[in-house]
Amino acid sequence: MIRPILIHPDPRLKKLCEPVAEITPEIERLAADMLETMYDAPGIGLAAPQVGVTKRLLVMDCIKEGTPEPMALVNPEVIWASEDLSVYEEGCLSIPDQYADVKRPAEVQVRWMDLKGQMQERQFAGIWATCVQHEIDHLDGKLFIDYLGPLKRQMITRKMEKLKRERAREV
Repeated sequence: MIRPILIHPDPRLKKLCEPVAEITPEIERLAADMLETMYDAPGIGLAAPQVGVTKRLLVMDCIKEGTPEPMALVNPEVIWASEDLSVYEEGCLSIPDQYADVKRPAEVQVRWMDLKGQMQERQFAGIWATCVQHEIDHLDGKLFIDYLGPLKRQMITRKMEKLKRERAREV
């Protein structure tokens, strides 16, 4: 089921998410819905707070062409980050049509639980590293615009407020 994506500013996007205690059918359904929502948007990552659920769950698939590689990460944490940084022009499904360069570690080692309850660990590089860090930020109540200067952040926030007003009028 495709779920509505929250648009910034929304207080739910700024909340620290609580860990998932156990893999339940509800968590599996949420992950499936989030993947469907992400692909439909279209995007390469989506965190649970973006669909209004304050749980530590994210989904991602950075394969643009070829066989999809959908991933669901429960309670993900970065356990190592490279000193090398990379700059990537990031966007966000909760901040539509707005992009900005964000500097992050070029590689990260992430530990998480999969939907079978098994612990996983993987080193991500390139777009995968950027994506997983961006989505984990969501779980900590942080948006990519929080890395920008105050003027640029305010400008984007005002555009999103205007977009939300326009969408409310259309309903």
